[in-house]
Amino acid sequence: MTVIGAPLLREMVAKYGCIYPSDESAFDGDGYVLTVREDRTLHYLEHRNMVSREIVFTPPDCVAHLTSKSKFGRLGLSFLNSVKVHSGFVGRLALELVNLSNERTPITIKQGDPLIHIEFLRREGPPEPYSGRYMFQFMNDAETARYVDVLSKNFSELYPAEAIAQRGRDRLVNE
Repeated sequence: MTVIGAPLLREMVAKYGCIYPSDESAFDGDGYVLTVREDRTLHYLEHRNMVSREIVFTPPDCVAHLTSKSKFGRLGLSFLNSVKVHSGFVGRLALELVNLSNERTPITIKQGDPLIHIEFLRREGPPEPYSGRYMFQFMNDAETARYVDVLSKNFSELYPAEAIAQRGRDRLVNE
């Protein structure tokens, strides 16, 4: 696997909407820095799921890896969930965080704070896109329709139009 650098990632964002919405200043050379949808304060030992502001689409020939920004790690914020985004996944990411601060102080994350690095890697072998229940999670109807169109037009052999449209209609809205 090979990390996709920022110039190629910009092309993927323009062509497929791999990060939406995207901000030019969030490209960091080896990937992109995601933010969260809402402000949140985590108290000592509190576990919270936070949702990315950006929609992530990992093309079928890629996987993505997540790492937390060291700024928050140094404060004691720990990132609990898997650090992989499956190939073919579309949706906002649920970021499982816990405050493990040695000082036992609250940690506040504000909407727009750079929180999570995402790096896209090319995968080898035939595509096996994500087929789980979280496809299109935390997306509204217009956002879902946009990605149903992207998938059915650019990856029709993996996402037949009617099948992916049905997945969009059957999505979990806020779970």
